[in-house]
Amino acid sequence: MADLEGQLLQALNDKECIADSGDFAKSQGVDHMAVVGVIRSLQASEMIVAEDIDHFRYALTDESQTYLAAGSPEAQVFAAVGPDGISLAELKVKVPGEAGDVGFKQAMQQKWLALDKSGGEPRVVRKVDSIVDATQALLADVAAGKEVPKADAENLAKKRKLIKPEQWKTYKLTKGPKFALERKKPATDLTADMLAKGTWRTQEFKDYNFNALGVLPTGGHLHPLLKVRTQFRKIFTQMGFEEMPTNQYVESSFWNFDALFQPQQHPARDAHDTFFLTKPAATPSDRGVPADYLQRVQSVHEVGGFGSAGYGYSWKLAEAEKNLLRTHTTAVSSRMLYRLANQPGGFKPAKYFSIDRVFRNEAVDRTHLAEFHQVEGLVCDRGLTLGDLIGVLQQFFSRLGLKKLRFKPAYNPYTEPSMEIFSYSEQLGKWMEVGNSGMFRPEMLRPMGLPEDVNVIAWGLSLERPTMILYGIDNIRDLFGHKVSLSMVRRNPICRLGL
Repeated sequence: MADLEGQLLQALNDKECIADSGDFAKSQGVDHMAVVGVIRSLQASEMIVAEDIDHFRYALTDESQTYLAAGSPEAQVFAAVGPDGISLAELKVKVPGEAGDVGFKQAMQQKWLALDKSGGEPRVVRKVDSIVDATQALLADVAAGKEVPKADAENLAKKRKLIKPEQWKTYKLTKGPKFALERKKPATDLTADMLAKGTWRTQEFKDYNFNALGVLPTGGHLHPLLKVRTQFRKIFTQMGFEEMPTNQYVESSFWNFDALFQPQQHPARDAHDTFFLTKPAATPSDRGVPADYLQRVQSVHEVGGFGSAGYGYSWKLAEAEKNLLRTHTTAVSSRMLYRLANQPGGFKPAKYFSIDRVFRNEAVDRTHLAEFHQVEGLVCDRGLTLGDLIGVLQQFFSRLGLKKLRFKPAYNPYTEPSMEIFSYSEQLGKWMEVGNSGMFRPEMLRPMGLPEDVNVIAWGLSLERPTMILYGIDNIRDLFGHKVSLSMVRRNPICRLGL
């Protein structure tokens, strides 16, 4: 390190300026981070002045490296289809795994392929005679260090995850006010040896800062999300709700989807939307799910019941046993409602709520994270109607300070009717969506064993969005995650909802 420092100082003395520390590191045959360490040390001694030089480029991911030679997934799928077409099953064998799934989707979007259902079993056929593999060409440009169009780069980076941004800094170096070819380290103490030899007369000493204060002891501070969550919890308990246990982040697909009458081919079950576990990949159905309840859920999915025609597909136990990070706290609600339906002494009305973390495989941006908090409330009683739901929502949101509500019909797999909830924000001066609601479907409730005259009304909203509005935070990454400023946590004010 001492040799490297001497070489840097000598080069700076000869040239008066080092234009780029990265080039200097290459000329010396050393890692740039070693040079950065020397720069920081010399800066602290005011021997040099360093100006930042920002660098940016895109690089290929491990996945996209394989596509340089083999072609993009969509090109591989197009080639596998051939001029005479191919069945879906054969296509999955020829292009297996995620490459086949993604390639088929991309090829269909670009209208290279089509599904021919005229002969019974669907076949994949070509719609064009030949293609240009633009994705492979773009990846080749990135690998060669060429600049690619911004829109193409964002598509490959954010949507397809085939390239990744790389950023780094180098420095322009000039002489500082205390520049010298050799650094003399100032002494911090007067020693007996200095006094005996008299070297203290010529020794340079580090200045003492007699005004410096000791570091104040730090204390704990509540995060804004915790403050808003406390206020939500108070509102629910004041309205007579009981909190559900939500400490189980990993759920089986049965409780997260099947028990909610959500079909197994629903897009939400795709790996692009849900985090599935690999170890353990599944939970055996005989652990926690009674066989008779499992059979009733299978039946209502396949052939319907309770006034429903079902979905008319072959329900698979293996799909229901898959483990995942829960995508909504409604998975907890399904467990609680089943327990309520089968409790000793028969059915008793109940009001439940939960506030906890859920996980979805979403692209992270200023309004979305892959994990966030969901607030959920439900009422289970005899003879409940849509009017009861609207009345409870008016009471709940008025306690939040949102007194002007509008409702819009919506679709949810497990509620019917369903409504999106909108409120007028005086703070923002506009109508905004604040939640979703509905009445749980009989196909969900009756297999649990709840009586025919029992209905469940429910609603949900995020915790992050009202917190961002209350605290004036524009980017969700500034509220939750590793980029949160600790000074914001220390200085954020108290929370009072509904005032």
